[in-house]
Amino acid sequence: MERLYPMDIDVRTLSPLALAFVGDGVYEMLVRERLVCLANRPPRELHREAVALVRAEAQAAAMERVMPLLTEQETAVYKRGRNAHTTRNSEEYHRATGLEALFGYLYLNGEIDRVRCLFSIMMGDANDNTVLSEGSSCEQDG
Repeated sequence: MERLYPMDIDVRTLSPLALAFVGDGVYEMLVRERLVCLANRPPRELHREAVALVRAEAQAAAMERVMPLLTEQETAVYKRGRNAHTTRNSEEYHRATGLEALFGYLYLNGEIDRVRCLFSIMMGDANDNTVLSEGSSCEQDG
């Protein structure tokens, strides 16, 4: 699958917070799409559930599920995002920023299947053993 806005960009030149800016939108869209696909619910309920999943604490916990699956490059991008200077001080917020930087990096790099795979594992829709054994794009050279 292609990116939504197909302009060429060298993601290596972007700051970790710029990557997180994009990754925040990518993660939010995945959460919203997943919730709507699971059940047709009133918007208020969808919003409440989406907010619970995109909170920094929830993102930090989701990130822990996939950390062992990341390549060396993905881990480096995550750490750059996690360590970026922000106005927030909580550990969860920094880990959530790392997740968003990773999703922004993967999305802008055109690695949409990898984003989907990691997100599915984060949400518990697939586990690393199931996904990896099916030969999906979760298999990465690291």
